[in-house]
Amino acid sequence: MTLTRGARITGTVLCSVLALMVVGWVVRDVRAVSEPLDLLRYWAGYADARPDALPATSQSDLVLCTVYVFAAVAALRSSVAASALVATGLVTLLLRLPGVWGVGASWMDGRYADELRTRALIGTFVALAAALALVVTGAAGRGQPVDFYEPRPTRPGPGASAVAFLMLGAAGAVMIAWEIRQLLTYPSSVYPDWFIGGPGIRMELTDAPPGWTNATVALLCLVVAVSALAHAVHSRTLGVIVAGFVLTAGSLGIARALHHHLLENFGELGTELQLTMLSWCFLAVAGAASLIALARRGFEDVPAGPQQGYGYPQGGAPGYGYPQGGAPGQGPGYGYPQGGGFGPPPPSSPPPGW
Repeated sequence: MTLTRGARITGTVLCSVLALMVVGWVVRDVRAVSEPLDLLRYWAGYADARPDALPATSQSDLVLCTVYVFAAVAALRSSVAASALVATGLVTLLLRLPGVWGVGASWMDGRYADELRTRALIGTFVALAAALALVVTGAAGRGQPVDFYEPRPTRPGPGASAVAFLMLGAAGAVMIAWEIRQLLTYPSSVYPDWFIGGPGIRMELTDAPPGWTNATVALLCLVVAVSALAHAVHSRTLGVIVAGFVLTAGSLGIARALHHHLLENFGELGTELQLTMLSWCFLAVAGAASLIALARRGFEDVPAGPQQGYGYPQGGAPGYGYPQGGAPGQGPGYGYPQGGGFGPPPPSSPPPGW
């Protein structure tokens, strides 16, 4: 199954709308802070990042914007356009959903202006509607290939599937382990805010709570790992998106470690902080390896061959005057017995006097 032309155009428009919404918020943040580098430091999570105004975006918005751009291009040209649109819509739904109750919550009072919160709430509903439309477009807009030469959706090969299973599966397990650790260390009054938002944690206007984002990415990692074993088509597109989030999380963690000179004093750090830094390094490696493996072109499903369709007779069907299977001597067959014996072959040339 491939994506129809109308569905491709619709998916491209929806991805473009989502990308433009993120770009608009990033432009707002660049204008609000004194220096653009302050916004990058804030996204990276530097402890000494002090922008003049509180940004409304986070590093997740940067990853999502990149996903929207590539999904828009894939919708027009790629053979995996259907799964790309569904995966993009699914990730958007999961990461934008907390904005429904978070943007207008009372604990957001004083962090952002009311006018900005109103715009963010409207944008949240628009993003959710566009994401749902992406899922419907990718699922319902599929059709049979027009001709034999049209590219079919590609599946990850054995090597890419193995890399995705090992790397993303382990990355998901590591992230879940740290979330369990948070459950044991955070006070009971703060831990719910870590997942659904609250006054006890830092949450950007357009972003999901940290625990929600981590749990979502971790679960999607496990889904991709299992799907890769079955060589599912969606494991390529969803895996690339999830690998992008994993790579970003690990890379920014390493950047924080370098900025605060933690690597230089690694031996003097506590065990938990050492494990945290090792986890950042592993996430960066796992994300990069999975991204490279799954972004490579996969293997197409083998379409119906000459014996099945496209004007050729199927196996077991009569054609070109040759007899059908059956018991010897049963039924008419143009003068030749059917089944056990084919009888004398047809003459190669007409008999004399024909």
